[in-house]
Amino acid sequence: MTGRLLAVDAGNSQIEVGLTSDSEPGWLARWRLETKANRTVDEYGVTIARLLEGAGVELSDIGGVVLSSVVPSLTPVLEGVSRRLFGVEPLVVTPAAALGIDVLYDPPSAAGSDRIVDAIAARDRFGAPVVVVDFGTATTFNVVDRNGRFVGGAIAPGLGVAASALARSGAKLSRIDLEPASGMPVVGRDTTQSMRSGVLYGYAGLVEGILARIDEELDDGSGSRPVVVATGGLSQVVAPLVGRFDAVVPGLTLDGLRLVFEARAT
Repeated sequence: MTGRLLAVDAGNSQIEVGLTSDSEPGWLARWRLETKANRTVDEYGVTIARLLEGAGVELSDIGGVVLSSVVPSLTPVLEGVSRRLFGVEPLVVTPAAALGIDVLYDPPSAAGSDRIVDAIAARDRFGAPVVVVDFGTATTFNVVDRNGRFVGGAIAPGLGVAASALARSGAKLSRIDLEPASGMPVVGRDTTQSMRSGVLYGYAGLVEGILARIDEELDDGSGSRPVVVATGGLSQVVAPLVGRFDAVVPGLTLDGLRLVFEARAT
């Protein structure tokens, strides 16, 4: 491929877009867009074109596009953006495709492509076994065993979903700020503080509890534990409250998309 790679990860709440650098490994720029499934090819095309223009990149500089989407109605729209803006047929990543990792899920096609891509990126960077906790609309726990296989995991309601549900369900409760909460007291002195404490520390307890059970299931008697990685839009909110994370990599899914694209290109 000649030119830059554009990687697109379409989730239920946000679309993450990454643009590779042409001079060094990594990303020249990363953006997050709100997911709106009713937007057209033209609308998303205008938005992405403006982002590239702001980064000083011409449309003709894009030589490849790789796409992961868990929103079926949005997939053909983003494919259309690739064809119309760049004249490029995008590589659409699906769990059923040969991605260089064994998927022990039943059936493999039911695993979200973002989960598989997370697993590929984490295994490449940290080895195996490894667990990726992806904080998005849902929080997914994605497990790679010591043989390098994606073996499944767990899916929990996302932090934002939990906070919104609490606000909707209580007549005297309002939406709360989910900014990073380092040093926040557990004992809230008013309703807002109490809600933040309950949601954030409660969610941290959920994550710690699931990770502890994953450790137990993967225990082979050697005493070693898998590397645990946090990623996703809310990773930097929850990860500081959880003592089990070895690394926080916000752009891990894009890294996995790049690896898949590069493997297909060779």
